[in-house]
Amino acid sequence: MKVFISRAIPPAGLQVLEEATGLEIDYNQRDEGLSKAGLIGRASRAEGLLCLLTDKIDAEVLAGCPNLKVVSNMAVGYNNIEVAEATRRGILVTNTPGVLSESTADLTWALLLAVARRLGEGERMVRAGEWHGWGPLQLLGGEVNGKTLGLIGMGRIGQAVARRAAGFNMKVIYFNRSKLDQALETELKATRVGLDELIAESDFVSLHAPYTQETHHLIDGEMLARMRPEAYLINTSRGPLVDEAALVAVLKNNRIGGAGLDVYEQEPLLYPGLRELDNVVLAPHLGSATHQTRGEMSRLAATNLVMGLRGERPLHPVNPEVLEG
Repeated sequence: MKVFISRAIPPAGLQVLEEATGLEIDYNQRDEGLSKAGLIGRASRAEGLLCLLTDKIDAEVLAGCPNLKVVSNMAVGYNNIEVAEATRRGILVTNTPGVLSESTADLTWALLLAVARRLGEGERMVRAGEWHGWGPLQLLGGEVNGKTLGLIGMGRIGQAVARRAAGFNMKVIYFNRSKLDQALETELKATRVGLDELIAESDFVSLHAPYTQETHHLIDGEMLARMRPEAYLINTSRGPLVDEAALVAVLKNNRIGGAGLDVYEQEPLLYPGLRELDNVVLAPHLGSATHQTRGEMSRLAATNLVMGLRGERPLHPVNPEVLEG
């Protein structure tokens, strides 16, 4: 069976595919995505596709690859794939949850601390040769210890972020579709609240919800206006959760303390004006970017693909109804 890998991936995944019998592997070894036409051209005869969140697997791509049986996404989220269309065509979709929770939680805290303590501004000052010594009013930032952390979304990543908050003596509140088990709430010292209450009470609002039609622009101008003037917004989930136009307006007017972003609405493009603001820390989608995590994501994506092509139930099916049909 033919397999196409849409972009350069860590070697752990390649090893899984190379050791599997009966696979003919085509591999885009460049560390950049293909155009839609390029993707269809390379994957048109493939039964298996290992893709990344930068690949838009829509109805046109699926129609152009009529032999596809499995699409394995090397990511937790899968909003880059039209899952309903894949299901209609009997194509199994898989993802790689769980393995990147800790690294993404670490990055969340890196952004939180960086924006609160104005590390980006400070580093730019030092590199530009504009730092002339310590001053009592220089780059005063926000306190982290003892503040309130509001988590929107309390899955694996949200929980990992909450665990780290204990080291900063923070009060943790969360908004989630379902309430956590009482024992887990006690362990995390977290309290479930409504979204409006979370926005109004949090010193730090951190996003960990999946991207769906319902969560598109969940943080819009109205929500941003309800945040405390000294509060910070952190997003390591998906860019479209935030209305970037509204965020730029709020940051320009210093209506909130600042923002730390790892994801964007139209990656890799930034909304006009965002890049020029000092009160935002901008990271290039680094949430899972450690050797260990990306290697494990690669291995898991390849394993899902091989299992699906063999007719076995993969470790993480997104649309398991295809298996039942």
